[in-house]
This record gives sequence, structure tokens and C-alpha cells, in this order.
Amino acid sequence: MRQTKKEVKDLIDFLKKSPTAFHAVANLRAELLQAGFTELPERTRWNLVPGGRYFTTRNGSSIIAFRVGAELKDPGFMVTASHSDSPCFKIKENAEIRVMNHYVQLNTEGYGGMICSTWFDRPLSVAGRVLVRKKNEDGSERYETRLIDFDRDLLLIPNVAIHMNRKVNDGMAYNKQIDLLPLLGTGEMQQGEFRKLVAAEAGTEEKNLLGCDLFLYSRTQPTVWGANNEFLSAGRLDDLECAYGNLKGFLQGGCEKNIQVYCCFDNEEVGSLTKQGAASTFLSDVLYRVASGLGMDDEDYRCMTARSFMLSCDNAHAVHPNHPEKTDVGNHVFMNEGIVIKSHAGQKYTSDAVSVALFRGVCEKAGVPVQFFANRSDEAGGSTLGNIAMAQVSMNTVDLGLAQLAMHSAYETAGVADLGYLESASAAFYHTYLTADAAGNLVAAE
Repeated sequence: MRQTKKEVKDLIDFLKKSPTAFHAVANLRAELLQAGFTELPERTRWNLVPGGRYFTTRNGSSIIAFRVGAELKDPGFMVTASHSDSPCFKIKENAEIRVMNHYVQLNTEGYGGMICSTWFDRPLSVAGRVLVRKKNEDGSERYETRLIDFDRDLLLIPNVAIHMNRKVNDGMAYNKQIDLLPLLGTGEMQQGEFRKLVAAEAGTEEKNLLGCDLFLYSRTQPTVWGANNEFLSAGRLDDLECAYGNLKGFLQGGCEKNIQVYCCFDNEEVGSLTKQGAASTFLSDVLYRVASGLGMDDEDYRCMTARSFMLSCDNAHAVHPNHPEKTDVGNHVFMNEGIVIKSHAGQKYTSDAVSVALFRGVCEKAGVPVQFFANRSDEAGGSTLGNIAMAQVSMNTVDLGLAQLAMHSAYETAGVADLGYLESASAAFYHTYLTADAAGNLVAAE
């Protein structure tokens, strides 16, 4: 592992260009366009043909791409799903706070369940989307979306000195409205100057800046490290590592007898209950329109989903070197040792005997090692995409991910070998043709 693998270098470049879900989806979109996929806006009618390659987006922060086999035969959908968002801080609308007329802070709120302490004392910047008003020649107005990224050290959340908080190392409960507001500038700043900075970054006048979804992100750069360059640390590995690895496998082609689908949803970190989240109709809308566009009726569509399979991809907790007791005695996982299959009796994860068996078979053919994760029975774990998405469209689903440390930190750590495992497994999955024999047993063939 002494030489950093090319796919890891490419992932690092992707992470650097993707400070928010909007930027991540814009970069995924660019990769699909470069690969020859056709964009299909949801608001227009779709004309689909066997052999076609297409994608659509919703809200600029979720994306679904699909490839239609050229020789469809009792087709189903082979789906991977990941998410584009990560825990961070969102900037409120009236953002500036003046402190004793000597400091200017930004008013923020937490997005998702971050490890708060990891956001202190490191350079931060601001990125997101803005809506800009433009005048048309006929006098009408249009509202144009623009992505912005200040891409410079702009803010910082300073810690309180230990002399003023002697118990800081004994455990600290942080108040997001008090302890975690970022410092922007001095009292010399004019009122409303931050909004002027945003307008300038968007290339518009302040009066035409009508809407903002802006977030803080850490400026700490990704790095490969370790005695043999075996570790990768960066922000937003959960879940852009899976989003990127799935896409690379998807772009390697697939089976001509079925339909391959790539999904990356927003808002997983806050429950997915949005129009663009995994709990929305986005996936079911797209799958139904694909079936309809290929001349199939409602009955055909239901048969297709019954023949379908999803990989729900979201990173998993590796054994922590300082706290191995935090993990299950038998079902624990390590970085660089393969894809993690996640199971939970209470169905926080969707994996069951059927889906685990199918995915293990895919990985064996691809030469990809697998590991198994379960939470300790006396600890509550997190949830992910699979069981949420299945409320809208049901199919066999396995939950999986890549092992990592410090999940939801501003700077997470994973293994450099595992990205390649996910790319290979995703490619093998997309080449699989899933059907059933006369007894109802599932059959996976290429």
C-alpha cells in the first residue's frame, strides 16, 4: 500500500470539489455527462430507448442515473444508493451577530449529528447555493441557481482557554447556540457585510440575492498517511466515499438484460424526510417512469420491482484502536479488510439472509472480501437509507459500507484499499442478471 492508489487520488479530488451536497451532485452530474449520459429534467416528458443512458436530479442535491439494457429480458432494477450530505453547520438567514461591537459572528444551526469538538480551532469556509433574480428582455423575472464556494480560510470557531474552563477535559456538553458560533471578523465590519460578500461571490448585486442555502465546511485538506500509506483522512467520507465508489462501478457498464440504477440522495443525516430524500417518491417516480417509458404497464412495473435488488451503501464503524470494547465481540470490522455487510434485528439495516447471500455471491465472483458488522446488543446504532427507501418501493436490499473511524467528525478516517473493493463489487453487481427458477429460488447470472 506504499503507493497511493489512483482511485484514492481521484476520490480526494472529488472531496475537495464537493464541500456541500449541491457541489457533490454537480460533480457527479459532470462525470455522467462526460461518460455520455443524457440529462432528463423531471418536468419534461422522457423518451427512452433500450441501450440508453440517462440521469435526472431533484433539488440540485439528489441524483439518479440509469442505464437501460439493450436486450431486456424479464428485467429488474439493479440499484445502488448512497447519500450526498454530511453533518455540518447551516448559516441562518439573518446571520450576523455583533459581540460588544468588537467581533462579528455568524448565526448557525447544526445540520445532522456532528462531533462538535472536531469543529473547533480549524479554518472554515462557506459554500452552498444561492438564488439570484435575473430580468428577462420581456420584463419577466427568473430565479437562477448558482453554486458558490469561498474556497478560502474565512471563519474559525475558537475554543475557550483551559484557564477559563478547567473542566474542559472532563467532558463537555456543547451548546450550539453559544459555544459553536464561528468568528467572521472584527467590529470594523459594516452591518450586512457578510451578505455583500455572498452576493459578490455569486456575481450579483445584493438586492438580487433572494435565497441562500449556505453551510460551513472544514478547510483541513484530505491526506493519505500511515506507516504504509494505508489510511485516508478527510471530511465528508461518510458518505461521499460510497457515492464516488458506486459511481465508478456504475460507469464500468452492466448487464444488457436489465436496468442498472445509481442513486445519491440528500438529507440522510437529518432523516431523509424531504422531497429529495430517500423517504421521498424520487426513486419510485424514476423507476415507474422508466418502466412506463419502455412501454410497460403497472403490472409489468410491479413484476420489475419484485425482480430488483438494492445495495444501500453508507459507511460503517471500524474497531477503534483505543476502544475495542465499543464493538460487538464477533461482528466487528477493520479498515482495509473489505466491504462491510451490516445487520440489525430491529431492521435499522435491511440485510437479511436472502440479500446477504446474493451480495456475498457477487463479491466472491469479484474477488472482494467481506466483513460483518452488528452493533453491541446494549448499544443503539444509527439508521441509513435502505429501510427508509423501501417504504416507497420494495425490493431485496442489503446494507453495506466501508469501515471508518470517527464517523461524523469534521475529519474522518478510512482505509485506502476499501474504495477499490467497493468499485469492483459495484461493477460486478451491475453486471449481474437477477431472476428466479420455477421454485422461486433467486438466480444470479452475468
